[in-house]
Amino acid sequence: MARGGFPGGFGGGNINNLMKQAQKLQKEMAQAQQELEEKEFEASVGGGAVLVKVNGKKEVLSIKIKEEVVDPDDVEMLEDLVLSAVNEALKKAEDETANKMGKLTGGMNIPGMF
Repeated sequence: MARGGFPGGFGGGNINNLMKQAQKLQKEMAQAQQELEEKEFEASVGGGAVLVKVNGKKEVLSIKIKEEVVDPDDVEMLEDLVLSAVNEALKKAEDETANKMGKLTGGMNIPGMF
């Protein structure tokens, strides 16, 4: 072992380089997170009967329902369509977030990172 250091030559220069890489990664991840939060995701179900738009912050931005699916005698079907569209749009947002962040972290699973 080297005097006053770590085995394998893990010296100050390597630590500085590692810190710079970590700071760069942190900056890239913050930028990617900002871009994802501003992005919009859409999902359509029932052959376009219900269209839901969400953002990367997982906030529902809009819900569009075609008139022909509004049947007062079958509210349950409409509720199911809306629920399906919302879940699909949120899944798209989540999948893209995981994909984009996974590319930055090299697949490291760091809890609470995003």
